[in-house]
Amino acid sequence: MITAARPVTPMSLLADRLDGLATALVGVDAAIADQVRELCLLAGGLDPYLSRWSTPESEALRLLDQRTREAEWSPRSGLEQEMLSGHVEGQFLQMLVHATQATRVLEIGMFTGYSALAMAEALPEDGTLMACEIDAAAARLARELVSASASGHKIDIALGPAEHTLDRLSLADAQFDLIFIDADKSGYVEYLDTVLDTGLLARAGLIVVDNTMMQGQPWASATPNANGVAIAEFNQFVATDPRVAQVLIPLRDGVTLIRRVDGS
Repeated sequence: MITAARPVTPMSLLADRLDGLATALVGVDAAIADQVRELCLLAGGLDPYLSRWSTPESEALRLLDQRTREAEWSPRSGLEQEMLSGHVEGQFLQMLVHATQATRVLEIGMFTGYSALAMAEALPEDGTLMACEIDAAAARLARELVSASASGHKIDIALGPAEHTLDRLSLADAQFDLIFIDADKSGYVEYLDTVLDTGLLARAGLIVVDNTMMQGQPWASATPNANGVAIAEFNQFVATDPRVAQVLIPLRDGVTLIRRVDGS
């Protein structure tokens, strides 16, 4: 059974709260009520509009999305269907793979494999993607789903703590053209340091970091949770790191693109 996704991005949270206000407009000035309803349409219509005019996802990605939303995720696991990257972000990642002409991709934090498969579909036939995932249940479902796809053979899943996999890859002198970080938020600074300091990032490589707006908590919450605090600290760290240049894009829950600057 597919349950409705709860709002977890700044825009979906805004749309949800505006919708709540709109339903409570009783005895309010008609002009104000009309403005609130217009704001509801503006906020609530953005994500569907982006999806409508982006290249459709493949059938394999659609099925992966469906199976992820049908799965029962234990609250104790810390996993939920909303962790899925989804259609528009998947197309964005595919575009980055094409634009950078990447052939070697590293993903830190896989969940059920939507982003991994999206990037693998954009890789050349001899391209490879190494995905790190710590949760055995998520990795098991990911293996099942990606192996049934035409591009699944490009994906290698490493089960266990990402830092152990990164150490192993570093010792093997592995390098990657594109690195996607979407794992535990408290580990973001360490992951960035590792890929920059160990040579895992190719000289002209690109780092892509997910959830860098974290539901708006870094700027709109007086009491951010642990993830909100971690993301605020990460964004501050990146902004003051002389080794890199970066841009934060308000796509879904925030995506930051990072590159190494010359001479770093």
